[in-house]
Amino acid sequence: MKIDIHSHILPKDWPDLKQKYGYGGWVQMQHSCKEEAKMLKDGKVFRVVQSNCWDPDVRLNEMDQSGVSVQVLSTVPVMFSYWAKPQDTLDLSRFINDDLAAVVRKHPKRFVGLGTLPMQSPDLAVQEMHRCVKELGFPGVQIGSHINQWELDSTELYPIYAAAEELDCSVFVHPWDMQMDGRMSKYWLPWLVGMPAETTTAICCMIMGGIFEKFPKLKVCFAHGGGAFPFTVGRINHGFNVRPDLCALYNTVPPQKYLGAFYTDSLVHDPRSLELLVDIIGEDRVLLGTDYPFPLGEQNPGLLIESMKDFDGKLKDKLLAENALSFLGLDRRNFL
Repeated sequence: MKIDIHSHILPKDWPDLKQKYGYGGWVQMQHSCKEEAKMLKDGKVFRVVQSNCWDPDVRLNEMDQSGVSVQVLSTVPVMFSYWAKPQDTLDLSRFINDDLAAVVRKHPKRFVGLGTLPMQSPDLAVQEMHRCVKELGFPGVQIGSHINQWELDSTELYPIYAAAEELDCSVFVHPWDMQMDGRMSKYWLPWLVGMPAETTTAICCMIMGGIFEKFPKLKVCFAHGGGAFPFTVGRINHGFNVRPDLCALYNTVPPQKYLGAFYTDSLVHDPRSLELLVDIIGEDRVLLGTDYPFPLGEQNPGLLIESMKDFDGKLKDKLLAENALSFLGLDRRNFL
């Protein structure tokens, strides 16, 4: 069994959001042909996507070809829309979540949904989280690596974490809103360098902000192999110890103590990196993740894990499926 924790999907169409809400900044889908569409932001092309980004049948065919049993679906992060008026983001979140739920209902043995929330309004986010879990049947939600000016240790977000604990709602953290200008404007650096930095920042903020102390039952998975964190945790821990006046402001527990307290996906593209990731994060805490259907993802889902000569069959099964089931609180038998 292969369960891909990190795959993105969009509705095929949605209303003209600028017209609906009365201001710009929104993403629209413009279908140019049956197999391709442009995601436009204020009339400029943000990304060109193929039909596997919105068509479940195309997606299922590609899953069958690559041996993926189950995809855990979440929206494309540009759709988070945390910058917008909270009620408008709630409205869009509900539309995205309802569309996602319809896909899952049609193929319950192949797809699992992670909802999106209006995180800039914790009250509305908690409201939609309850709906995602209790009405739509999602085992978790996807959130961004920061929420406008709030890092993930911000006290404003505590009600969301408390609700996630209460609902046993898993939280998948995806990097987004990277710096795009200046030094980062060339060589695709926002995706190559900015995303790992975003994820590392999110992990450090949750650790040093004491989130895992205050919410010990919170289940969190960080995308893209935990960014640079698994490979810089020694430096981060050393800095915490030598400059507690700067690092230990809200939590006195060293960062290395939290290894094993959270999950990451496996998306690191390199066997030596994967070996280190599993060693650092823990063999029970790394999940198959591909970033399907985008080019920076793993093009042959699970191939890197399967190719690892020093990983035995039991460990490979953990990484390919069992750890995802544990993170999401799901039973393997539901997908057989």
